[in-house]
Amino acid sequence: MTKQLHDNICEEHLFSSIFNKYSKDLHDFLYYKFGDRLNPKDKVQEAFVKLWQNCAKVRPDKAKSFVFTTANNLMLNEVAHQKVVLKHQQTKPKMYTNENPEFLMQEQEYNDKLQRALSNLTEPQRVAFLMNRVEGKRFKEIAELLDISTKAVEKRIYGALDKLRKEIKEL
Repeated sequence: MTKQLHDNICEEHLFSSIFNKYSKDLHDFLYYKFGDRLNPKDKVQEAFVKLWQNCAKVRPDKAKSFVFTTANNLMLNEVAHQKVVLKHQQTKPKMYTNENPEFLMQEQEYNDKLQRALSNLTEPQRVAFLMNRVEGKRFKEIAELLDISTKAVEKRIYGALDKLRKEIKEL
């Protein structure tokens, strides 16, 4: 067994390296799971602030788990706080367009169908699918980020594709 060099992450260079290593992946994870409305960048920053405040208690090998769990909990708290606001929030439509009305209607119907189909996926399927298809991450990268096997990632993504194909015939 190798002996761990550091018991905690209170050293600035160690904390910085942890931040540089996980901040983008944490942001992407929060973005895919919760969307952009709850400002995942802020939650990433808050999670790392909490990590710094608890640096004496957190070992370097547990830092990733700590920030991902903390950020996820912060987002869940924000969801609970914003539930009523998000429910009644509406986006304003464009005032003009160059496309014909039929095309716009079909596009909107397709987008609605796609969003409905994505929301019907299980959370693990949706997160893995979006990380793969939107971010372009490979199965192995997703497995490392989510702390699961590559087979589990494959199963989630293929399950998501199967559900999406059934719900949206145009795919």
